[in-house]
Amino acid sequence: MTAEILLEIEGEGAVVATEALFDRPELVGRWETTGEDERDGGLATVGVIVGIVGGVMAIAEQIRKWYQEYRAKPGKKLDKVLIITPHGRLLLEDATIEQIAKVLEPLAK
Repeated sequence: MTAEILLEIEGEGAVVATEALFDRPELVGRWETTGEDERDGGLATVGVIVGIVGGVMAIAEQIRKWYQEYRAKPGKKLDKVLIITPHGRLLLEDATIEQIAKVLEPLAK
């Protein structure tokens, strides 16, 4: 059985940010828009990460850096990024690199 991790990304910059995240060669997965506008005129995307290439800690650092970069972009910001696993949910807003790495560990096996 392959582990999968879901990402819900909301905000005006959701599509651009999701494209940038899934363009990373270290992440194996897919994403799509939800087909509906979210609150406050923003968009939402849902992504599925099915695997990672390389070290978990390195990918966690890249995800944290990606989140901080796109969260701060003027005009098309992210409102919420949520990682959903079979074991729970992690909101990226206050997540540490270590917390993100712990969530990603099942994908590295």
